[in-house]
Amino acid sequence: MAAASYLPSEDQFFCTICLDLFTDPVTIPCGHNFCKDCIEEHWDTSYWCQCPMCNIQFYTRPELHVNTFISEMVAQFRQSAQQKDSSSSSSRRSEQQVFKPAEVPCDVCTETKLKALKSCLVCLTSYCETHLEPHLTKPVLKRHQLIDPVEKLEDRMCPKHDKPLELFCKTDQTCVCMLCHVSDHKMHDVVPLKEGYERKKAELGKTEAETQQMIWKRQLKIQEIKHSVDLSEEEADREMAEGVQVFIALKKSVERGQANLINTIKAKKKTTEKKAEALIKELEQEISELNKRSSKVEQVTHSEDHLHFLQSVKSLNIQHRQPSKDLRKFRLTPAVYEGTVVKAVAKVGEKFSKEMKKLLEAKVKRIQKYAVEVTLDPDTAYPRLILSGDGKQVRDGDVEKNLPDNPERFSDCNCVLGKQSFSSGRSYFEVQVKRKTDWDVGVARESINRKGALSLSPQGGFWTICLSHVNEYKAQGAPSVRLSLNSQPQKVGVFVDYEEGLVSFYDVDAAALIYSFTRCSFTEKLYPYFHPGHKYGRKNAPPLIISPVRVT
Repeated sequence: MAAASYLPSEDQFFCTICLDLFTDPVTIPCGHNFCKDCIEEHWDTSYWCQCPMCNIQFYTRPELHVNTFISEMVAQFRQSAQQKDSSSSSSRRSEQQVFKPAEVPCDVCTETKLKALKSCLVCLTSYCETHLEPHLTKPVLKRHQLIDPVEKLEDRMCPKHDKPLELFCKTDQTCVCMLCHVSDHKMHDVVPLKEGYERKKAELGKTEAETQQMIWKRQLKIQEIKHSVDLSEEEADREMAEGVQVFIALKKSVERGQANLINTIKAKKKTTEKKAEALIKELEQEISELNKRSSKVEQVTHSEDHLHFLQSVKSLNIQHRQPSKDLRKFRLTPAVYEGTVVKAVAKVGEKFSKEMKKLLEAKVKRIQKYAVEVTLDPDTAYPRLILSGDGKQVRDGDVEKNLPDNPERFSDCNCVLGKQSFSSGRSYFEVQVKRKTDWDVGVARESINRKGALSLSPQGGFWTICLSHVNEYKAQGAPSVRLSLNSQPQKVGVFVDYEEGLVSFYDVDAAALIYSFTRCSFTEKLYPYFHPGHKYGRKNAPPLIISPVRVT
């Protein structure tokens, strides 16, 4: 009875080397049991033959024989365990999920493959819920490392030593086993797989955060571009509406001018026709009277009776008849239409000029909303220039000051740059040039040569207009363009559209466009550029003044 009730412990049937049920169990002299292949492989790779459990050394390699008693006990245990597993699994199999193509199957299931719940890195096997139970209940198997189910577990074994890849070589950035560490990677920086995982995960987390930041910035840029598109559409709609309105007004003006022209010509034509009709009617009446008289004279002249003839002539009163009208008075001068068309077109031109002025005024008002703060940069000023304390005025001085010749400073040209730069979008500022006879205003790129003579042209990095000492306005370039202005500007507005490649100059008070540099290619920062010119006595002494922008 006592023997029948004896139930051996599960741990007695597991090899402490492979941590699995014995296969061909053998007993070594110290009394411990192992799988025959496990202990032989252990001794093959060790210098001493010793027990892995108690570390007793054997001077000669023991002869190994299979322990039939333990082998039979293991067979009975395996059979009972399988019967137990089959009976318990049959009741729970219906509750578990059947393996699907996108999932990892259980490697133990023989009939219907169930979905694997975990994979064991020691056994290199994936288990469903039923077949995983021994790893959750048996103390020896509990020491195995379980992970979420993965395919190709053999990839987690070292192909050279057939050992689990438990370490991470930071030097070679690869996963290695324990034997790799003591052989090929002995002098490398090797850490446990978990530590390598945590470090790499932290690095990837940082990289992911940086990536998300990049994505966020690009999303903001997309929103910015979309907003620019919306603004462009609004501006296009407004421009089209204004343009249509102007052309409708011009069309009406042309139609009115055409109608007035036709009516004027028709009126002149009608007046001439009426005058001609009156003259013709009067002449026809006189012709009728003359025909009557001629008829009477003809009748008298055919008479051969002397008495009757003379008496008839007397009754005609030919001697005392009234003289006919002077034909020189019957003159009709053709209507003169010369200049009628010119006058009509001139009126349309006046209307066109008015509409153009309205458009320019609206344009100036719109670009004034892009006004930016501009102050002068003393580090760039030519030593002879005098700058105001607020950085808003610059004029030519009489004495060249002793200033540091820093790389930003102009060495040979009487000019200065603004502190602020333009590298995107639209910018606008205004400069008062009142009572000056010599000046340059515009923008310059950052990389211009500031030492020696300057090449004031777009090719040299300058987009400027000027008034020369000979009272000549020019857009400076290669070659320069002479400007014909209706009035002398007192205040010049400078407008820059960086993306459009546009630099425009306006007469602020007259709301008139002075000149535009178009199709420019900007690739670097642009700075406001000021040249107050040289003064001669009191001539050209007033400063250039950066004025606050007020909507005109």
